[in-house]
Amino acid sequence: MSITLSFHGGVDGVTGSCHLLSAEGLNILIDCGFFQGSFETERRNRDDFGFDPASIDYLLLTHGHLDHCGRIPLLVKKRFRGKIICTPATYDIAKIIMLGRFRRIWRDCAS
Repeated sequence: MSITLSFHGGVDGVTGSCHLLSAEGLNILIDCGFFQGSFETERRNRDDFGFDPASIDYLLLTHGHLDHCGRIPLLVKKRFRGKIICTPATYDIAKIIMLGRFRRIWRDCAS
């Protein structure tokens, strides 16, 4: 059995958490966070993910902070159709966070 873990955010800073766990043809994305900070850092929100969002089977959302859930709208725009796994509390918080930042997130995704 081959298992790989690749890092697509949250590596060189504390924002933008995004990690891909792959095993036996199953792809689980762990978080899909927004990069926050300087203008240069936030420009990374427009970058490609480094993987095909359509290939993701599950998104495991660890908690509802923007730096863990903020790029979910872009993930969906880029054809993610998998299931999202999280606790009810995480869902409630992520919903508030994303709706509160909705205009900014979608403006960034659109450009």
